[in-house]
Amino acid sequence: MSILIKNGRIITATDDYIADIFIEGETISGIGKNLNVPAGTVIDASGKLVFPGGIDPHVHLEMPFMGAFSSDNYETGTLAALHGGTTTVIDFVIQSQGKLLYDALREWQGRAIGNVYSDYAFHMAVTDFNPQTQSEIKDLIEKEGITSFKTFMAYKGSLMIDDRQMVGLMNEVKKHGGIVTVHATNGDIIDFLVTQNKAAGNLSPLYHYLSQPEITETEATGRFIDMAYQTGSNSYIVHMTCEGALNKVRDAQKRNQKVFVETCIQYLVLDASVYDRGFESAKWVMSPPIREKKDQTALWAAINQGIVQTLATDHCPFMWDDKRKGEQDFTKIPNGAPGIEHRMELIFSEGVNKGKISLNKMADITAASSAKIFGMFPKKGTIAIGTDADIVIFDPVKKHVLSATTHHHHCDYSAYEGHEITGKAETVLLRGKVAIDHGNVKIRKGYGQFVKRTKLTNIL
Repeated sequence: MSILIKNGRIITATDDYIADIFIEGETISGIGKNLNVPAGTVIDASGKLVFPGGIDPHVHLEMPFMGAFSSDNYETGTLAALHGGTTTVIDFVIQSQGKLLYDALREWQGRAIGNVYSDYAFHMAVTDFNPQTQSEIKDLIEKEGITSFKTFMAYKGSLMIDDRQMVGLMNEVKKHGGIVTVHATNGDIIDFLVTQNKAAGNLSPLYHYLSQPEITETEATGRFIDMAYQTGSNSYIVHMTCEGALNKVRDAQKRNQKVFVETCIQYLVLDASVYDRGFESAKWVMSPPIREKKDQTALWAAINQGIVQTLATDHCPFMWDDKRKGEQDFTKIPNGAPGIEHRMELIFSEGVNKGKISLNKMADITAASSAKIFGMFPKKGTIAIGTDADIVIFDPVKKHVLSATTHHHHCDYSAYEGHEITGKAETVLLRGKVAIDHGNVKIRKGYGQFVKRTKLTNIL
């Protein structure tokens, strides 16, 4: 099978030009002007943007949490991702305290294998670092191709590790060429504020937001950065939301420390006014919560300054009936919201189309930087001869409205209900096959492959 994409405007993190792309098998074999080659399929991309397939570095599919499971499984979640132009997702395997990392890996593999539409990889979330866990790190990196290890500084009693465990993990991961990522919020302060609010009878979703003020993220971010500096570990902060945390990264740069930073699309386009809607605000109960408009401004600036490298979704949807378990107590609302389908289109509409970022920056934060940081580049994350033919043909003028009635998430509400946006992923190719064409699914469940990743030896 071969495909020729004609006359598209090709956008990567560094390039912007009009050319043809010739695909043979799963990879790109030629790029040039007016290519004259026989092809099984010819796609006219005149007037369209051609992006590398998106990489979402932070999703939670079929994840057990707070007495429920996130409502998108590997089938529905990865298909929704493809509809929006994301061709690879990185999910989190979460260790149960007292059990092996490999026990969790086998559990998550059982959910994913044979059910996946997009390509996928895993982060390993370490919730219990001990000598036995330590001994598994080398094989996870070298044999399994899992090079990133997630830690939590919150969710005490289930996910949170202490600073001693953090330093131990950093030292071990550094030894074998991996990277440590972190949910950086101060769990003890949050727990104190939650207890205080509940005692005062403050039980609505608003108090989820008020129990996680900016300082809880700022403090934990600085502490994590200091531990990474002490150990020399590669470090990455997930879902950064606020100006205070960004300033901790800026401080680290003054001592020549490199810290990788991810933000999520919801923190760029939504603000804390979503918590003024009574119990409907449960739709946006996530951790960290949506912040203030001044934090949006800071995040957009940080993307352009190169302080924020990647854009994710932290996609973790729950059905409304699950959210309603917290109608009388915000601490019982499962944390998370849907978004995996909308990341590429929202960042184009709200970022590129409104002059906040360039097309090249969009390709960088939605694909290239994640591929580089997480050991997939140049196989993924760019458009070049020899790379996987993961390609998004994007209509830059198509207007449409986001809604639960039209999205492909397995979730009965939308975090962006009624948002009119400009720009739509029209045709999506995954490893040389048309996966989505004008909303029609062209591949079968199970086409997605696991991506084994390489050691992170040259990223700093």
